[in-house]
Amino acid sequence: MKNLNRIWILASAMALVGTGCDKDDIDAIYNFGDRETSGKYKYVITATPAGTTGIADYLLSTPQLDTGAITTSGNGIEQDGSYRYYMTHKGRFFSLLYGQGNPGAVTTYRFDSAGARLLKTSEFQTETVQAFTKVNDELLLIKIPRSGVETASFYRIDALKSQQIGSAAINIVQLAANGERAHFTWATQVGDKVYAPYMSIKGCCNDAFGTVYPDSTWIAVLSYPDLKVEKVIRDNRTSYIGNYFNDGLGVTENGDIYGFSSAIATNTSKVISTKPSAVVRILKGTTEFDKSYFFDVEEASGGHKISAQTYLGNNKFLLMMYGDKHANTGNRKMALVDVVEKSFGWIKGGPEDIQSSSAPYNNNTGSGDGELGYIGINTASGSWIYKIDVKTATAIRGLEVQGGKITAITKVEY
Repeated sequence: MKNLNRIWILASAMALVGTGCDKDDIDAIYNFGDRETSGKYKYVITATPAGTTGIADYLLSTPQLDTGAITTSGNGIEQDGSYRYYMTHKGRFFSLLYGQGNPGAVTTYRFDSAGARLLKTSEFQTETVQAFTKVNDELLLIKIPRSGVETASFYRIDALKSQQIGSAAINIVQLAANGERAHFTWATQVGDKVYAPYMSIKGCCNDAFGTVYPDSTWIAVLSYPDLKVEKVIRDNRTSYIGNYFNDGLGVTENGDIYGFSSAIATNTSKVISTKPSAVVRILKGTTEFDKSYFFDVEEASGGHKISAQTYLGNNKFLLMMYGDKHANTGNRKMALVDVVEKSFGWIKGGPEDIQSSSAPYNNNTGSGDGELGYIGINTASGSWIYKIDVKTATAIRGLEVQGGKITAITKVEY
């Protein structure tokens, strides 16, 4: 029976070649269907090539991140468009085209059963979205208008079948309830709910992302799967959590939730936040900020603000910090914090001229136990993966990525 199945698959593949079908589709016949992942994994690095048009990134796969080099030259899978965003779930790697207001393609890839090749398994259209997350066996995509339309649209995608299975809408002007509009910065599954932090923005007046409410924090608690607003959790000790395309929530192993604020709210392009860049907490099983907890990271760092965060496990977070004091400018600097101990320390060994780094919202490459993590760093002289050794607070240069700037690193099971 197995031999007959192989003959049928081969015959089908040959027939598809005769009709001019894409080779990735042929490869999909050989390797996929309902196959479960084995627990093994490889890494997918996305890199934007220099001096090209119409290519957002190349997808490069590698079994390790510690040594050697990998190149976009004659290698990888091209991703079309100007911008792409990526995530992985259930052994699938999803490439989302940012259509700049127009619908965009979502392309699904999987590694074959041997982990040898990354192959396209499906492609479908969805609205261009500005935030996305994983909930149970689904992807949750969120389209958030910065002006005009007053509703944010939520789309539920079955990650196993790569198809939309539901949608919902939330009136963001009513949610803000202050004359401005709520602009979700990201979303995170917490138990059977979705927590969606938001910033308050004008959405008009040639100052769409400006606000007159710079010193407040909001998280909308949404039911799932119907996505109704059950409650808004509020605080006024720091500014909004996260930022545009920047996840600001982390959930630790014991279920506590930590929110990271850059405190960089603006009005007419000037930073007007008066509160410090800080971390706040919601204890497991509660829907209020823990008033007994406040971690002033700006003070602990000697005056620097948080740019982005990545959870490494065991209460440890890797922070990217703005290089200039009390501002959202300057080359980024890396730091480690323990949110329970409220400890802060700069990471040694990293480059001095960090221009950009891999997107933290999909960085799942750490060991998960708070011992190490990986981050892609782009400098004027090149791009490398750096391993972060938490115990020594040291960055160790690893795999070089040639021919492009690193935009994401993702661990994908096969």
